[in-house]
Amino acid sequence: MPMNEEPKWYILHTYSGYEAMVKDSLEKLIENNNLGDYIVDLKIPMEQVIEEKNGKRKVVERKLLPCYVFIKMIYTNQIWYYVTSTRGVTGFCGPQGRPIPMKPDEIRKMRLEEFVSDEKFAVGDTVSVEDGPLKGFIGTIKELNDSAQKAKISTSMFGRTTEVEVEYIQIKKVEAPIPEPSEEDAE
Repeated sequence: MPMNEEPKWYILHTYSGYEAMVKDSLEKLIENNNLGDYIVDLKIPMEQVIEEKNGKRKVVERKLLPCYVFIKMIYTNQIWYYVTSTRGVTGFCGPQGRPIPMKPDEIRKMRLEEFVSDEKFAVGDTVSVEDGPLKGFIGTIKELNDSAQKAKISTSMFGRTTEVEVEYIQIKKVEAPIPEPSEEDAE
């Protein structure tokens, strides 16, 4: 492995429905050709959604981005050839099929790696949600789970106080607490 290079995340485009097959084929390629030093990780980002079928609710996993596989590797022409000649791969995302490494904020948003927040939170802190479906909401921390890097915050949604769980990397401390609206303000 070249000592001066760090593996970076790239995006592979695949045929529809071939994502799992491409991932399996690349894992076999890594094993058969001893490429573990060059291709470090492969991911197909998934999300959990609730589907209702015949009146029954069920949690199912769905591909977050169909037709894409994320690959962490050290780019060389030989590795590019191995990867692009894998069955089901149409190419890398980038100009003329040449890969462009993902930026750190893109990696964090896609949750390809575990990020640990270096910010210290305490119960009672006022925080703003910076990422995810609750982006823009302000809340107060009610519980902390340092091992899971998650916080339970109390926020106002549709005029009601609601407790939601968010990851540390999704929130940021707000310096001055925002005053709660009083009943006199509503009149």
